[in-house]
Amino acid sequence: MAAAASRTAFLLSSSALLLLLCFCTEAKEITVGGKSDAWTIPSSESDSLNKWAQRTRFRIGDSLLWKYDGTKDSVLEVSKKAYLACNVSEPIAEYKDGDTKVKLERAGAHYFISGADGHCKEGQKVIIVVLSPRTASPAPSPASEDEDQSQQVMSPAVAPTSAAAAASSFGFAARLVSVLGSLLLLHCFMF
Repeated sequence: MAAAASRTAFLLSSSALLLLLCFCTEAKEITVGGKSDAWTIPSSESDSLNKWAQRTRFRIGDSLLWKYDGTKDSVLEVSKKAYLACNVSEPIAEYKDGDTKVKLERAGAHYFISGADGHCKEGQKVIIVVLSPRTASPAPSPASEDEDQSQQVMSPAVAPTSAAAAASSFGFAARLVSVLGSLLLLHCFMF
């Protein structure tokens, strides 16, 4: 009887931990630039969407949201080559609705530019680097070492790699999992 109760408690605790971990990795909807009016020509280099993207962690399953005037602008997903050249002629995908939602379905770099004439060359573009699910680190930087300095794209920020840094990013959830795990171990040793 005690063994059955112990197994039940173990299964319930394990299920709670698994459920908690699922909530920690839930996909998010992320407004590009952090605000609804960010899809514009930046007023300065420090106002660049790439600065914002470097500070933001993107995961597979997250969705990017753009709000803009669809009669005057658009969002184009393009190749790295088209991004560097601001080439709008052969996009991977084109969005013109003014309320665009793009789901990130693979790890690595995703390149977006404005479809409005001249806007990309004035800086209305962004590189989104989606983290790899296995390593919790970003895919390779979108700019390679051998590219001409004038063509280089700013690299995204590096994700935490140590267990301590990763745990701190989960904050409360990590502490809760730790406490529940300790209680589970204590329970197992008592019975």
